[in-house]
Amino acid sequence: MSNYLTKSKFKLAVECPTKLFYNDRPNVYANKSQENSFLKALAEGGYLVEALARCYFPEGILIDADNTDKAIELTEKYLKNDLATLFQATITVDNFLIKADILIKDKDHLKLIEVKAKSINSSEITNIATKKNTISSKWRQYIADVAFQKYVLQKAFPNYRISTYLMLLDKDSICPTDGLSQKILITKDNGGKIKINITEPLTDDDLSIKLLRQINTDDYIDYFWHEKFDDIPYINHFETYAHDYLHGKKSKPIPKKECGKCQFKCSDGSMKSGFYECWQEALAFTDKDFEEPTVFELWRINKDKLLSNGTYKLKDVTEDDINIKCSNEPGLSSSERQWLQVQKVKNNDSSVYIDKDGLKEEMETWQFPLHFIDFETAMPPIPFNKGAHPYQGIAFQFSHHIMYEDGTIAHCDEYLNDALGINPNIDFVRKLKASLENDNGTIFRYADHENTYLNMILDDIELNSDCIADSVELIAFIKPITKSKNGEYDNRCMIDLRKLVLQYYYDPLTKGSNSIKDVYPAILKRSAYLQKKYAAPIYGASNDILSKNFKDFSWIQYDSNKIKNPYDLLEPINKEIGNAKCELLFEDNKLKEGGAATIAYMKMQFTQMSVEERKSLKNALLKYCELDTLAMAMIVEAWFDMVK
Repeated sequence: MSNYLTKSKFKLAVECPTKLFYNDRPNVYANKSQENSFLKALAEGGYLVEALARCYFPEGILIDADNTDKAIELTEKYLKNDLATLFQATITVDNFLIKADILIKDKDHLKLIEVKAKSINSSEITNIATKKNTISSKWRQYIADVAFQKYVLQKAFPNYRISTYLMLLDKDSICPTDGLSQKILITKDNGGKIKINITEPLTDDDLSIKLLRQINTDDYIDYFWHEKFDDIPYINHFETYAHDYLHGKKSKPIPKKECGKCQFKCSDGSMKSGFYECWQEALAFTDKDFEEPTVFELWRINKDKLLSNGTYKLKDVTEDDINIKCSNEPGLSSSERQWLQVQKVKNNDSSVYIDKDGLKEEMETWQFPLHFIDFETAMPPIPFNKGAHPYQGIAFQFSHHIMYEDGTIAHCDEYLNDALGINPNIDFVRKLKASLENDNGTIFRYADHENTYLNMILDDIELNSDCIADSVELIAFIKPITKSKNGEYDNRCMIDLRKLVLQYYYDPLTKGSNSIKDVYPAILKRSAYLQKKYAAPIYGASNDILSKNFKDFSWIQYDSNKIKNPYDLLEPINKEIGNAKCELLFEDNKLKEGGAATIAYMKMQFTQMSVEERKSLKNALLKYCELDTLAMAMIVEAWFDMVK
C-alpha cells in the first residue's frame, strides 16, 4: 500500500471507495485501466494541453525530480520566495500528496490551476452546478480533482488564502496561427517517462489568442464537499475513505451501475477480480450466479433503478421494469428489443431473432451496387490550422467496399491523409465524392458517425465557400447522401446499418451490444454461408475478392474449434519494423476499435517517431478501416442468405 493518498486515488474513491483497496494491490487484482493508461492520456491530449498551458506562464519553473522526496524538497525551496510560479509543485501533509499542474504564490496567496484536456464554452459554464447546488455528473470528476488539491493545500498552508481554477480548452476561441500543433510534440525517454518537446519556441502570435480559459472553482468545491449521501456531507465520507485507505481497510461495497464497467473485473481466473469480491460480499453471489447474465447487459435502461430495486440478474427483469411500447417505425421498438433480450434469457433461448419479412421489405428498396463506407476521425485539442477551434473534428480516413447484384464484393477505394498538421477535411470529401459519384447505388454507414461528420464538413464548406473552388460541387454531393440536422433527407441518403440491426435482428451472442465489433463476430458464428465462403483464402486473391491491403487471406480461422474474432486477426502494428529498435508508444499492439485508430492518428501527428514507425502505423490503420467496411458487407451478405 502507498504511504500517500493522491488526487488520482481520491478520484478513484469518488467513483467507488472500495476500488482503493484493489488499486494498491496490482499483483493480486486485475486492473484494466493500467493496461492503456498512456493511450487514454494521449487520446485526451492531456500532455499537449498541459504543455501549452505552461507556455502562458513563461516565468514558471518545472519541478523536475527523480523521486518524490526530491520534488517535495525543491517545491519547499521555491515556495520560500514571496513570488513563485511552479509546474508540478509537489506538496505532502498528513499522508496526503498532490502534484499541482500550476501553483502560483503571491505572498500569502496561493492560486492553484488544474489543467484539463476538456473543452468548454461560455454557455456550458452554467451547467457545472445544478439548480440544487450540486455538481453535475459530467463535471464531478473534475471538481473532485481540484477539491482534493485545495483540501491538501489548506492543511499544508492554514494561514494562506487559497483559490482554485480549472484551466480548460475554450471552444469559443480560435487558433491564431498555422502550424501551432506541430510545435508541441510528445516523446518518451529511455526509462519510458513521457517528455514534451517544444520543437521551436512559440511566438507572440502563437500566444496572442489563448486556447485555454481559467474558471474559478471555489464555489463548486464548496458545493461538492457539502453534497449529502445518507444525510451526511461528502466531506465526512471522504474523511472515512481516507482513514480506511491509509489503514489498509476495504470500504463496504455497494452495487451500482458503475460496477458494470469496473476496471477490476477478471473472468479468466488469471488474477483476482475485485468486482467478483464486491458482489460476493454485498450480494452473496456464487460462481454460478456470476455465470448468469446481469442487468449490465441490458441495452439502454436505467440500471441504477433496477439495482436499487434489488434486480441484479437479467432473468429477474419484468415487463413493468421496461414499460414496453410499440414503435411508429417498422421493426422492433427500443423497449420491445429490451424485452426480447430478457425473454431470451428467461427461456434459455440462444437462437437468433430475425424479422425476415421486415428485413426483406427493406432490402427490396436498395439499389445496386451497394456501397459500404466507414470513417476514422479525430478531434485534436490543439487545432491544425489558423481559425479552427480546439477539438474541431477532422476526418482523416475512409474505407469503401462495394457489392454488386451478382454478389461480387470488392474493396474498391480508401483514403488516409497522414500529412502533419494539415486539416484534411476538404481533401477527404473530394476523394469520397470521387469514390461514390459514379452510380446511384445505396450507401451504408454503421451508426450516425459518418452522417455527423459530413454535416460538419458541409457547414464548414458553406461558411468558407468563397475560398473553396469546387464548393458548389461538394455541397451538391454531401446534401443528398446525408440526413440534415433538421431530419430532412433525400432518396440517396445513407442507410444506417446499425438501425437495421436494432429493428430487425438480435443475437444473444452480442450480450445486448449493438456495436459492429460485437455484431460482426457473432454473425460469423451463425452464418454457414459466411463460414463456407470465407474459410478459403479468397480475400485479396487476384481472381476473387479484391483488397487494397490483404492478400490471399481467410477470415474464418479457428481456435479450439471456435471461430476467432476477425479483429484479433489483425497483425501487430510493429510487424513491419521487425527486430529493429522500436519506440512505439502503444501498449496494445493491435488496432481493434475506433478509439485506437484515433490514437494511432494522433500519435502520428503529435509524437516524434521514425519513418518505419510511421509506415507501420499507416499500414495498421489501412487494414483496420478496411475490415470495418468488410464487416458491414459481410453482415449484409449473411442477411441476404437468411431471408431467402
